[in-house]
Amino acid sequence: MAQDMNQQVIFLPEGTKRTRGRDAQRINILVARAVASAVKSTLGPKGMDKMIVDDLGDVTISNDGATILGEMSIDHPAGKMMVEIAKTQDDEVGDGTTTVVIIAGGLLEKAEKLLNDEIHPSIIVKGYKLAAAKAKEIFENMSEDISVSDKQSLKEIAITSMTGKSAEGADELAELVMKAITQIAVQEGGKVTIDLDDVKVEKKVGGSIMDSQLIDGIVLDKEVVHSGMPKKVENAKIALVDAAMEIKSPETDTKVQISDPDQLQAFLDQEEAMLRRMVESVKKAGATVVVCQKGIDDIAQHYLAKEGVMAVRRAKKSDLDALAKATGAKVVSRINELTAADLGKAKVVEERKIAGDNMVFVEGCKNPKSVSLLVRGGSEHVVDEAERAVKDAIGSVSAAIRVGKVVYGGDASEAEAAAKLRDYAKTVGGREQLAVEAFAEALEIIPRTLAETAGMDPIDTIVALRSKHSSKEGKWIGVNVYTSKLEDMKKNKVTEPLKVKTQAITSGSEVAEMLLRIDDIIAGSGKGKGPPMPPGGMGGMGDM
Repeated sequence: MAQDMNQQVIFLPEGTKRTRGRDAQRINILVARAVASAVKSTLGPKGMDKMIVDDLGDVTISNDGATILGEMSIDHPAGKMMVEIAKTQDDEVGDGTTTVVIIAGGLLEKAEKLLNDEIHPSIIVKGYKLAAAKAKEIFENMSEDISVSDKQSLKEIAITSMTGKSAEGADELAELVMKAITQIAVQEGGKVTIDLDDVKVEKKVGGSIMDSQLIDGIVLDKEVVHSGMPKKVENAKIALVDAAMEIKSPETDTKVQISDPDQLQAFLDQEEAMLRRMVESVKKAGATVVVCQKGIDDIAQHYLAKEGVMAVRRAKKSDLDALAKATGAKVVSRINELTAADLGKAKVVEERKIAGDNMVFVEGCKNPKSVSLLVRGGSEHVVDEAERAVKDAIGSVSAAIRVGKVVYGGDASEAEAAAKLRDYAKTVGGREQLAVEAFAEALEIIPRTLAETAGMDPIDTIVALRSKHSSKEGKWIGVNVYTSKLEDMKKNKVTEPLKVKTQAITSGSEVAEMLLRIDDIIAGSGKGKGPPMPPGGMGGMGDM
């Protein structure tokens, strides 16, 4: 029996790789820290950019954390989890993607030291959970109110979000973002709802970022279908059609027998008559512009041109929905039932050539609930990064309005939260106290990194920040990377949504806790079954 107990049971397929215990934790921590280190230098207004070249030679230049990690080829599961939290941050808020990855990496770095001191992972996880909950409470308590009518503060949020993202002219772009969000915001019963799909961001290479513009309507990356149609229609009445203005093949197999040329001509005349009736329905409703989701037959194009109607075909469904919100039109499926009540209105609809491509501008909509932001740039890489900066700003501004709370940047809020977490740690007691203190130190990695990217001494900066926040000189004292001094970030108008901070704490702590719980990594090379289990079950599993 003793011999049976000492026998090691092989229960995994041959070729399976397995890492256990501290080695598994060490590898996960190492990979997560490496991912955090890859984006660390991009933090802040003076953060550096990364150039990622894929297998096809396509180049992406960015300092947006989610973009960088999304373009990198990361195979390790721990690394993929870090990519996921950056994507979640991007989806939920639109900004703070680098911050959340740095926080997660910092928490794991501090946890590794605690593990080396023989503190059990479950104790560290418990302490981190307590600290995360307390940190979010601290952020909420220090936050200040903001509303959709506070346009100057909303603009400051957009500027803060875009600063450092290679988007020169951040002030001008921030103004456009602020106007776009306040335009589409819907207030119902004291609650503000914002659908980010209502801000359509179009990008075109050419000009400079300063040439970007906000259209109080929709820009279609399409052209007028017929050369004989007008290129500009004022006081336009717009019909939105999601059916084809052409004779489609019957849905079921149909056999048409024609015995002489007259019957063929009659068949063609009937098709033409049907298309003519479609155009007559458009004209009878009073439409001067038609936007069709599907195709428009050449004959229908001819008759529309003769009637002086501008037409665009094969528009995306999302564009049709956006046009409906902007112009007040109704999307119709049966052209013959089109009425004047279904039409939308716009001051002008015009085809313009932008960077060599024709685009249709639908402008001058009255109180549009869907708008377009046309982003310009001198090169493809510049316009791509400007588009990312604009989308981050849109996410930040909308998050601030939805939650109704803001804090101030320069990592002043992280330094304040770290100071208060240290006080809170004293009330926790036990070994969990060490984990709470480690959480506070991890938060300080953010201002430390900000100081490094600005060329400041990180240790002196952290010491000075701790002194300022412990002496209650001001909770908004943070790092001004432009003057290399500690200053009041509220006076400097460096405003950030509360949601950026709380989401980063939530996602960063959760992924750190999950990785710390892992003590066994099993990487199988196949799905085959191992040798049969001997009698006695799994009793003799060696050192498992």
